[in-house]
Formats: sequence, C-alpha cells, structure tokens
Amino acid sequence: MAGYSNGFLGKLGIVKSPGAPVPHRKHTTDCETVDMPVPATVSICMQQHIGAPCVPVVKAGDQVFVGQLIGDSDKYVSAPIHSSVSGKVVKIDTLLMPSGASAQTVVIETDGKQTPDPGIKPPVVNNREDLIKAVRDSGLVGLGGAGFPTHVKLNPSSESKIDTLIINGAECEPYITSDVREIIENSWDILSGVYTVSELLGVKMAYIAIEDNKPEAIRIMENIASKDDAHGDIVQVKVLPSRYPQGAEKVIIDQCTGRRVPPGKLPADVGVVVMNVASVATLARYLKTGMPLVSKRLTVDGSAVSQPRNVRVPIGTLVKDVIAFCGGYKEEPAKILYGGPMMGTALASDEMPVMKQNNAILAFNAAEAKSYEPGACIRCGRCVNACPMNLMPTKLEQASLHNRPDELKKYNVNVCMECGCCAYVCPANRRLVQSIRVGKMILRNLGK
Repeated sequence: MAGYSNGFLGKLGIVKSPGAPVPHRKHTTDCETVDMPVPATVSICMQQHIGAPCVPVVKAGDQVFVGQLIGDSDKYVSAPIHSSVSGKVVKIDTLLMPSGASAQTVVIETDGKQTPDPGIKPPVVNNREDLIKAVRDSGLVGLGGAGFPTHVKLNPSSESKIDTLIINGAECEPYITSDVREIIENSWDILSGVYTVSELLGVKMAYIAIEDNKPEAIRIMENIASKDDAHGDIVQVKVLPSRYPQGAEKVIIDQCTGRRVPPGKLPADVGVVVMNVASVATLARYLKTGMPLVSKRLTVDGSAVSQPRNVRVPIGTLVKDVIAFCGGYKEEPAKILYGGPMMGTALASDEMPVMKQNNAILAFNAAEAKSYEPGACIRCGRCVNACPMNLMPTKLEQASLHNRPDELKKYNVNVCMECGCCAYVCPANRRLVQSIRVGKMILRNLGK
C-alpha cells in the first residue's frame, strides 16, 4: 500500500498518529430522545441504501399503514422500504438527491392515527437462513451512515469464515450523539441483538466498541454484559481512544482485533462483521415485534439550531419539519448537513426527507460554514501523517487534477474512505477529498 513508514516520517521529526484530533462538541449527550409528532406529510425515498433502488409497490390514492411494504427490488444488494405512517399516498414523485442523482419518492398524507399494518407479526427465526430473510424483510441497512443492506453484510460468501462480531458504538464524528443515546436508552436491545447474531452466525467473540469520551455508555454496557452469565465471555466491551475516524470500519477492526483489511477486500475476508449499535438494536426489536425499520433517531444540532436535541422521527419527515420541532432556526443557516461535519452530505435545502441511514441533521450559521480558499501545498506531510489508510493525499490530488489514471491506481485512490482527515489538518486548506472523489470517478468512467 502506498504511504510513508514511521521510519521515514521519524527522520522528518514526525511520529505517525493516524486520524485527526477533531473537537467533540457532543452537546446533546445528556438529551434524552424525544418522539416528534407525526408530520402532515412524509416523502419516502426509494433509494435509501447502497445498491439498487426500490420500485414503488403502491400508487396514488392507496391507503397505507405503518410498517406496510411500499417499495422493493428483486436485486440482491437492496433493501425493502416500508411506510413510516398511516395515511394516503398522494403521489409518486421524483427527488433530486444530494449526489445529483434522481430517485422516486412516495409522498404520503398522514392521518395522524399511526395505525400499524394488520399483517405485522414477529418472524420465526430458527437458523441462519431464517435470520438473513428476517433481516431483509425488516428493511434494515447500516444506520451509522453507510446504508449498506444488512442482510448482505450478514451473509458473506461461503469462503469467508466469520469468527468476530464488532458492534460499532465509537461515534467519532463531532456533534452526533444518536448512537450513545441508543446505548444509554436501549442497552438490552443491543445485547439481545448481539447474542442472536453471534449464535446464528457461529461467532466466537463479539466486541462492543465505544470511545473513551462516553463513560456512561461504557459503564452501562460493561454492567449488563457482566450480569449475563448464560452467554459466558462472548461479549467484551472494548474502550477505544477518542480520535477521529475511530468508528471507520477498517480502523475499528484494526483497533479491536489487530487484523488489517487488504485493499479491495471486505471485513468478512478477515473473519469480521461490523454492525452499528443502532442497527443491531433495531434488529433485536424487529425480531420481537415484527415492526420493520420505519423511524430514525437523529441528533439535531449546529449553531443555527434553536434547541439542539435527539429526536426520533418517522422516516420521510422533511428536514424543515424536524428543525421546526427543535424550535426552528435561531439564525439563517448557511449550510445544512445530513450527518456529521467530517463525512456528512450538504443539502441544497431543508425540503429533503430523512433517510434510513441519517443519524444527524446539522445546521450552521455563516461564520461556521465559511469556506477558505486553498493555498499552495507546502509539502508539510501532515495529510500523510493523518491518513488512517496510509495513503498520500497530495499525490492523489495531483493525479486527479491532471487526469492521470495510472497514478491514481498506483497510489490506491479507491482505498480512500473519504474521512476528511487530510483536508482537516491541511494548513493550506487544499480540497483534497473533493479531488480524490473526482479521481475515483475518473477510474470508474474508464472501467478501472
């Protein structure tokens, strides 16, 4: 893998310490989750996961119930989508996503009753195959932000021998506290999901990984895990240093097990499955109730938000309605994000709906959203030092800017996880992540 060794960096007086010391700003850690009232309408997007989009299975005029299937796909890498409300479908619309792609969306006028689908019942799960089917039927995707369909993650190729499960509670992005609230409020759901997945996948060891700046969450999980003698020592709470991007999949695997996921490989290739804490808890609740994924806890914060808090909302709720529930804007927002400030996605407006994989809505004023003009690279090496994947961001930037696909491959552009550490530590404010994304697109367009 391209990169500088500690020996080389040591000669420059630099000790390699991957990641970035981003400020935590966990203002809402102690804010108990509150349920937002059902909005007048929801707009449920058919592309809420990595993979093939769903196709609506309802039409304008149809009556729908909470938990009813409204979108599905026959593609393997996809996840069904369910109504988060009861009411009437008013139209099938087209939504322009932040990525620039278009997706269908089912717009529902709510009736305020939140009547559950009468067909909902807990699934029968006796073996691995039953579990995989149940996970797909639940519509579960990675709730930490990635949105990868969970049934695919839990069903790796037969060549992969899974022996370790990692539950990701690191939550290393600034501001976001939705996962720590999941741990504090639903710890037994997390443990129940861990036991179910471990038993049916034949996992020998499960780690619940939490950064050390979340002492209450650590205490709660250590306490309940130690009280359950029936499952022996299968579950261990792993306390991690608070350093971004500790919650990145490949980083957390290395921190918990010492295993490295090679370029182009998946966690399953080194015997590991990683699940977000909210994902595993949601799975546990689905197995008990049969209610699929229809709501989402969000951290709502930022300098433009009047009342930062953790809120549970129906999926498809418009961002503007969530903000209104949090007291509205205290000043004009200059930037609104899905997710955190390091890897989040900027929105063109607050008319966008909440998606399954969203874990935060952040709104910042003009002072905090200010962009700085990039200066000349001074070859300081800070980006190399910060990269958790041992890449050379300046080399990738130049290869992208000058359209050099061979160099993009040579310096492993596709290994970059776009965590933003390089750009964060750059004293010249180089737009490294944007250039790397363009570099990936160059290779995709060439089929490389």
